[in-house]
Amino acid sequence: MERKTDMKLGTRLIVLLCLMGVGLLVGSIVCILPIIMERGMLTMLTVQDIMAFILPAIAAMAIFYRRPIHAMCLDRAPSGWSLILVLAFFVLSMPAMNWLVNTNQAMTLPSWMSGVEQWMRAAEDEAAEATKQLLDIHSVGRLLVCIFVIGFMAGLSEEMLFRGAMLRTMQDSRLSTHAAVWIVAIIFSAIHMQFYGFFPRMVLALWLGYLLVWTRSLWVPIIAHTLNNSTVVVFSYLANKGIVPENYGDTLGMPADGAFPWLALLSAIASITLAIWAHNRYRRQQTPPSLPRP
Repeated sequence: MERKTDMKLGTRLIVLLCLMGVGLLVGSIVCILPIIMERGMLTMLTVQDIMAFILPAIAAMAIFYRRPIHAMCLDRAPSGWSLILVLAFFVLSMPAMNWLVNTNQAMTLPSWMSGVEQWMRAAEDEAAEATKQLLDIHSVGRLLVCIFVIGFMAGLSEEMLFRGAMLRTMQDSRLSTHAAVWIVAIIFSAIHMQFYGFFPRMVLALWLGYLLVWTRSLWVPIIAHTLNNSTVVVFSYLANKGIVPENYGDTLGMPADGAFPWLALLSAIASITLAIWAHNRYRRQQTPPSLPRP
């Protein structure tokens, strides 16, 4: 596969981010149209996913490469083993991720940064309120729509931009694969502007990045991302129906107050072991063990 341009990495990232900015601006304008606003927040989120993530990712890769779909690793179907890996890691890692979320949320800053902390808390509370409204699900119909928008569309759009476009662009440079995965994970978490969820979101992004590296199929991290988001949606629906306690998914595996988080520790050990096994398994299948070079 040939490049269309010999732009340096920095230039390509600037192009990608500029396209994202333009898409976000156009999407914001579209979302204030009465016909869109009348259809509610889920429709506006879908418009934003398309305008700010999907189209900029495709446009950027079409500028950089002659075969953008291949460059984004969208032309390779996921294997059965990769889907089992995604499901196994998701189940094994849940207690550890819940503990990490809880620890991150309890983070405090030094007293001299109290103003920054108040701003961060206010931004977090605002985001939490918006999420609560989105997850106010009481019917099967709305549940399915939320799974599609919050689960699939968010997973598809964010993976196309951050892993399919940004990670591929960074990997096609002098950066090592590990450096590219880590840098994109940090950017992915930071761009959400939710500071008290930064570390668990970064860990999730690392996992999604390595899934692309190992499987060479963007559909694998898309499925993993969709599973993660859709689980939150389903647990919210079940909690609203009184089937499970409120915040059940967020507290699963968490220890009682003051108790040592043994389950979270075992979960972390099992998750890391599974990740190492996956790395070794896919490394034996690939020469070199990296994304396909453009």
